[in-house]
Amino acid sequence: MTVDRGTRPARRPVPTTRAREDDLTPSGVVGGPESGADGADTAARPVPEATVARLAVYLRVLTTLLAEGRGTVSSEELAAAAGVNSAKLRKDLSHIGSSGVRGVGYDVSRLVAEVEATLGLTRPHAVALVGVGNLGHALAGYGGFAARGFPVAALFDVDPALVGTTLDGVEVEHADSIPRVCAERGVTIGVVATPAAAAQQVCDHLVAAGVRSILNFAPTVLVVPAGVEVRKVDLAVEMQVLSFHVARRHGTVPAAGPAGPAAGPAAGPRQTPREAVSR
Repeated sequence: MTVDRGTRPARRPVPTTRAREDDLTPSGVVGGPESGADGADTAARPVPEATVARLAVYLRVLTTLLAEGRGTVSSEELAAAAGVNSAKLRKDLSHIGSSGVRGVGYDVSRLVAEVEATLGLTRPHAVALVGVGNLGHALAGYGGFAARGFPVAALFDVDPALVGTTLDGVEVEHADSIPRVCAERGVTIGVVATPAAAAQQVCDHLVAAGVRSILNFAPTVLVVPAGVEVRKVDLAVEMQVLSFHVARRHGTVPAAGPAGPAAGPAAGPRQTPREAVSR
């Protein structure tokens, strides 16, 4: 997954919830808050974007453990289930002020609450999905979004055959009504699953409706104003990255070094990384 954005908004401070070892009961329940070991308030630390992505993975594992009735989990077990090493996991969790106890581990229910608070999951986020073609239809029908606090509140398309139909209880409306419907339903996240040619106009409509977080599946780079966050998912690019690894395993990746003269017609202007990704 790649990211493009107009300007990165200021990160919100993260509340400190780090616990002292003597604040835990023998059952591993965390007690009161504490500042970091260096005396600085943990809330002052920004959370790196890579850490945010891993926190979402930790949360998925933790919610499974919570459903199984687990009270505590060790850093080694949680790290293995999330596919990282335990040192990285402990560092990630230190960014949100959480620390385990030697011989006890992390209190699962409290850690779930801490991660959810950091990721802004203490309330549901209404989602608007634009483009109800094959991909959009599949996304709209995925029940995992609502289960994790991201219910699809609005669907939009321009195809007369789709407008007016209902998908999982949500009526597909014409894309011209994006600003009005999103404002009325309190949409906070927009999903763009349209062809590339329509994506920018759709994005502009979402921004005009006050949507400041956009997940873009269209194979193009969206231009957004400052304060609007865009996450880009380009499945073709991910396949190309995997193709590189397949080729490397088979020894067919050319050696690094100066390239010889290009065969055929003269090469055009060099593309920027964003232009290359968007094609």
